[in-house]
Amino acid sequence: MREATISDHGFLADGHSAVLVDRTGSVNWWCPQRFDAPSVFGRLLDPEAGHWSIRPVHDARTEWAYLPDTLVLRTVHTTAQGAVAVLDALALEPGARGHDVGLRSPRLLARIVHGLSGAVSMRLHYRPRFEYGRVVAYLHEQDGVLIASAGAARLTLRASVPLTCGEGEAHADFIVRNGQTETFTLAYAPAYDTDPQAEHDAQDVVDNAASGWLSWLNLHEYQGLYREQVRRSALVVQGMTYRPSGAVVAAATTSLPEQPGGERNYDYRFVWARDFSFTLEALWRAACSDEVNRQFAWLGRAIGRIGDDPVPIMYGVAGERDLTEHRLEHLAGYADSRPVTIGNDAWQQRQTDVPGEALGAAWLMREHLDDPLPADVRQLLRALADRTVTDWRRPDAGMWEARDTQRHHLSSKVLCWTALDRAVRFGARLGEPADIARWADARDQVRDTVLTRGWNASLGAYAGTLDGDDLDASVLLMPLVGFLAADAPRMRSTISVVEQRLAHEGLLRRWEGDPAGFVICSFWLVGCLALSGERDRAQRLFEDLVGRANDLGLFAEQIDPYTGEQLGNFPQAFSHIGLINAAGGLSDLVGSTAGMGAPPDHRIPRD
Repeated sequence: MREATISDHGFLADGHSAVLVDRTGSVNWWCPQRFDAPSVFGRLLDPEAGHWSIRPVHDARTEWAYLPDTLVLRTVHTTAQGAVAVLDALALEPGARGHDVGLRSPRLLARIVHGLSGAVSMRLHYRPRFEYGRVVAYLHEQDGVLIASAGAARLTLRASVPLTCGEGEAHADFIVRNGQTETFTLAYAPAYDTDPQAEHDAQDVVDNAASGWLSWLNLHEYQGLYREQVRRSALVVQGMTYRPSGAVVAAATTSLPEQPGGERNYDYRFVWARDFSFTLEALWRAACSDEVNRQFAWLGRAIGRIGDDPVPIMYGVAGERDLTEHRLEHLAGYADSRPVTIGNDAWQQRQTDVPGEALGAAWLMREHLDDPLPADVRQLLRALADRTVTDWRRPDAGMWEARDTQRHHLSSKVLCWTALDRAVRFGARLGEPADIARWADARDQVRDTVLTRGWNASLGAYAGTLDGDDLDASVLLMPLVGFLAADAPRMRSTISVVEQRLAHEGLLRRWEGDPAGFVICSFWLVGCLALSGERDRAQRLFEDLVGRANDLGLFAEQIDPYTGEQLGNFPQAFSHIGLINAAGGLSDLVGSTAGMGAPPDHRIPRD
């Protein structure tokens, strides 16, 4: 049987963790304790690292879709003998609705098989492997349930069909006839938890999960263009939110490669401060204003007081700092792409754009933040502005997190300008001591530096680095954050050159030599084209990009422009955030009511 590709997977979530299940019915990824915890099913990264499949024995044609406006997945398998539907859902706390969805989820996966016609032979293969596939669990039956335990974890499987146990795995062959239903629930608990795991009715779990996700989405009534795609992406972003803290992870997975067989395989199950402003804008666009103060509270706790070290760029889902990277040498990697890593050493980098993302988000959300601003938020924003006054002159790793030499990345300077510009605009709202004159002077110095040293006349574009001759898609942020108008002559030329040199079939690479199109950069191009007056072409590009999602509407980080293969960690919050923001920007231009109100006033200057 063909191994599932990255885009052959659906995504389930419960506010703490995520499941990836492929279209054949195999659960290939689940870290049930929380997003960045060890996996119990890791087949995504190695065939021997554990899975749980429920699939037809004979060849089947498969169609799948989410139940409308939910993260409950329905897969229909049609064989020569008949058809079955499989429903998959991660459980939410019973009765949890609206903003309580995911806060206290029971860590349970429910699977239901319904017979639709005929009599379909089905096969179950349950093969848990704890600690990223290192540990073979001991399986034993107790009171009619199958318990798998080893190390720090315990799984309890309840099935309506008889199971046959082997060494570290279980099997079942069964027939599902028209109108018949078979149910399965798998519950996680720490091994040291002595409380018995309660029995859950699988249908109740599925119904409650569907109602919970729908109730959350219905609190946020987006009215702009591309409503269906925006609502789906908003659900995906919410599904990647660790609800106890409110932090949004970059992706649900680790080490899915940017290029098959390549080495750029990173752990993305953490929270990047860089994503913060883009995430908040997406929540604003999708009319999720109530999340704003919660997000700022998380950011303030995570950053803490700013000292002499670089402002931290990323955190664990509960705000942890030390994310030291190491390799899992026993795993073969997706499509033999090594290394497989957990942790991410980018946590130690200097990235001077971080204050710009935080202050930019605060300015965008200013009408939805508490008034007056809480003391800790004022202190944080002042400290970030003060730090930017000195840090903007320093080289950094850049937003693409280069692991070789630090450089003077243009996008970092532009985000430093953003931090200082928004701090000046806030003015006295940031409280004392607000050094507005000093911030304004530094802001103007940054702007002059970018305009004079960033422009490369030979390229006819703003380069990726000061005094450089390299192209970088991140320069498209200049009009999106209000540094320059998109229709200013040099910016228009930059957009054209970047598109000509870095794009193929609408997919925009980050730099020349990048192996695939980076999805959020492609959506940035949509925004720039729209702002420069090419609205029709922007909409065509947007619709083409949306059509490149998998058939569940999910995006990875990158897409190969020649094969259409999705690459990188999956699903990728950045990609879905880019979709939401681009759709909102297009809605602004045609006068639709998008999100929570009028677009932000950047007072964009011209060059």
